[in-house]
Amino acid sequence: MSTTTTKTHYDYIVVGCGGIGSAAVYWLAKRGGDVLGIEQYKLGHDHGGSQDHSRIIRLSYFDPVYTELARGAYAAWEELERESGIQVVYKTGSLNLAVKGTVGEKTLNEYAKAMSQQNVPYEKLSGEILRQKYPQWTVGSDIISLYQADGGLVDAAQGNSTHVQMARKHGAHILSDVSVIRLSKIAPDHMMVHTTRGVYHCKRVIICAGAWINNILGSVGVQIPVNVTQEQVTYYATPHVREFTKERFPVYIFHDRQYDVYGLPSHGNSGSKIGLDALGNPVTPSTRTYTPDKKREKLQDEFHSKYLPKAVGPIMYTKTCLYTMTLDRNFVIDTCARTGNKEVIVCCGAGHAYK
Repeated sequence: MSTTTTKTHYDYIVVGCGGIGSAAVYWLAKRGGDVLGIEQYKLGHDHGGSQDHSRIIRLSYFDPVYTELARGAYAAWEELERESGIQVVYKTGSLNLAVKGTVGEKTLNEYAKAMSQQNVPYEKLSGEILRQKYPQWTVGSDIISLYQADGGLVDAAQGNSTHVQMARKHGAHILSDVSVIRLSKIAPDHMMVHTTRGVYHCKRVIICAGAWINNILGSVGVQIPVNVTQEQVTYYATPHVREFTKERFPVYIFHDRQYDVYGLPSHGNSGSKIGLDALGNPVTPSTRTYTPDKKREKLQDEFHSKYLPKAVGPIMYTKTCLYTMTLDRNFVIDTCARTGNKEVIVCCGAGHAYK
């Protein structure tokens, strides 16, 4: 249960201990598996896409399949909270907004349809009703929105660390600062995982490596078509702190004409959080920088000034991260059976697995 182990044989080896990987280690160990998790950096690092104070979680989705998956995510988080005693999910309510007559309104209609099919209760709000419910918004009659009461945020860093700690309670081993070099197969149900600390054996290996996913899959003849981009979120030191607390302000996604804007109430610090979805430049893990894009910060400033003027304030900081997205932004959860490696399971959360 430490960060070192002399064992070399396991039932399962999970590569990558970010949001998806840490959960995989936890649930496999909880269900009785003999599990090793391997993380190439220190646990809690900020080189990938799984850290920071908060991620949106919601039942409002464009596809009823994802709405149903989100229900399962809520149940899984509730079980982790129950077992650990640590709160991870905060229900603030969620808003999806758009301008009437735009493609964003069509998107909202898809969200409403999906929620109706899954019997998820929601409210359709006019601009006037939205202002009454949340006076932080300065919107006119041209804005429509959907409100869903169960939406909120997950404390990402807390969730990851809690998954790891509880996995250890169930007997899992976690190695950090260890890189996986390649995979090889000895026999059916017997994989070798070659690392910078030696070779480990397992019946199944689960790849949750984010932007590094194809570096590992290449050794078993698989490449997943993904786009890796450098994204960012910004925290603003609004003087109206009280109005952007979790008790008074919901998470939101504004489906604008050219891109989606998303935001969250203060959590982990006193700033309001905002980001522009999937506007980052293509990068690789080795070419990414940690330098914020000033143009995107300016677009965020303009959005705040127009729709959320009380959120305006000095920038506390902007944090960059990596999105690893499939071409259609759908999840990939599959085996590598086509190349004769059913023992290798791959998961790519496509930038929205926490939801």
